[in-house]
Amino acid sequence: MPQVYANEHLTIEAFTGLGRFANNTYVLRPAGGGPVTVVDVPEGVEAVVAALGDTPVERIVVTHSHGDHWAGFDVVRAATPAPVYAGAEETNLDVSRKIEGLPHEQTFEVGAATVRVIHTPGHTPGSICLLVDGALLTGDTLFPGGPGRTRDPQSLIQEIHSITSRLYVLPPETLVLPGHGDTTTIARSQEEYAVFASKPHAPDLAGDVLWLES
Repeated sequence: MPQVYANEHLTIEAFTGLGRFANNTYVLRPAGGGPVTVVDVPEGVEAVVAALGDTPVERIVVTHSHGDHWAGFDVVRAATPAPVYAGAEETNLDVSRKIEGLPHEQTFEVGAATVRVIHTPGHTPGSICLLVDGALLTGDTLFPGGPGRTRDPQSLIQEIHSITSRLYVLPPETLVLPGHGDTTTIARSQEEYAVFASKPHAPDLAGDVLWLES
């Protein structure tokens, strides 16, 4: 299990490229041992379940409602009765999963580490990011090179506001761990966004946007 972040409180392990949409799942593990937190349960999550073995799972957090981040739910549910959480403002959730809401700025503990929920609407109405020490799990809100895909210009404006007002205020060295693909940092993303912000854009801009090319 590759560790993408570690400090005296916890380690974050990444399972990358899972399923048809190459999703990432992250396991937050207390440094001193104990129950873990699993973030996102995509297709292919069997590899995560196998790697965890008998390790107890304290909670499952899904960053937003899109199906690729939930496709492995039944696999994980068969392995653990841990409660499942998503953003409190999220829509289009399967009520049969008995999902509990995480409001903006709520915190929870993973061992000695405190995880803070950041509501970042835009990609979906209830998308959340999770900040734990110097790492930020961004789901599909922010990727290396740009924001997550949006369905219309209003959603893109909302997502950019979420990123600039709630993520870019974090320390520049904060490690960004997205729901697909590679890592980046807040500083690198800010530099790329500055290029985007310096250019005019069509009023109907939406979809897949790249800071340096759009």
